[in-house]
Amino acid sequence: MTRHLLTMSDLRPAELDDVLNRSDAPPSARVLEGRGVALLFEHPSARTRNACEMAVVQLGGHPVTIRGEEVGIDRRETAEDVARTLACYHAVIAARVERHGTLERMASALDAADESVPVVNLLSDREHPLQAIADVLTIRQHFGNLDGRVIAFIGDANNVCRSLIGAASLMGAHVRVASPAGYGIEDNPDGREMPAGWLVESFRSPQEAAAGADVLYTDVWTSMGQDEEKVARRAAFAGYTIDEALVAQASPHAIVLHCLPAHRGEEITDGVLGSSQSRVWQQATNRMHATRGLLEFLVLEAEASGHHEHGLEVPA
Repeated sequence: MTRHLLTMSDLRPAELDDVLNRSDAPPSARVLEGRGVALLFEHPSARTRNACEMAVVQLGGHPVTIRGEEVGIDRRETAEDVARTLACYHAVIAARVERHGTLERMASALDAADESVPVVNLLSDREHPLQAIADVLTIRQHFGNLDGRVIAFIGDANNVCRSLIGAASLMGAHVRVASPAGYGIEDNPDGREMPAGWLVESFRSPQEAAAGADVLYTDVWTSMGQDEEKVARRAAFAGYTIDEALVAQASPHAIVLHCLPAHRGEEITDGVLGSSQSRVWQQATNRMHATRGLLEFLVLEAEASGHHEHGLEVPA
């Protein structure tokens, strides 16, 4: 069975460690030489598109970025047919989608057709695993390991938060999530279905979650598709800003992360974002390295399964 990455649960601890080691090493293996990678975006992107395109190039491949309207999933063609079509040309299909179920349908269609083409989640309404891999890579680069570390996520227990919990738990770290009522882990159906063994604790108070933490992490209060909720969310999240006072509650050696884009003055202050404790730009750079490490891992896994290599066949 082809290995896909739709959620952090698709990796075991040793496998995530392997991906992180590949991500931390200089680009060397050109496992995508002469092969294409489809990068499908139903939502616009800055970091994800740049990180993915450069990661594919570093592995010797050719990235093909596709806008959502060019394929029209479930309007022009079903998700299953889009996946089968893209698999005719590409070694990997990576997609940023509106609904997580779209990725599951694409992966299932390729599995049913015995296609050795991994599907990678670039962001869905349920998870953002590549961001989480970049997050734990950044933390590991700073501290040397994650075992026993405490990460305080302050804000909306969203897709970024869920994947962070998964990746951190695989590496032995504990995540505290501080959210206002209605926006916590227990309020999100995806959040309530945490796999056994994921190390997470829910808080209402940002100060309690941040106390002694090794890492403070936040995300925007209003994500894409939630613009009509902006006023209500801004009111609900008042007091959940990572500011200098909250940083002072954390460990003296704490670092600050933000997956970007940042709304300075809302979820994080300008001073904290630009402080010596901020690792935000290192974290953004690591999106590229994490993508490269994951793609290398998945492509080698697909080759080990014994299937043919897409993008290399020449008709007789």
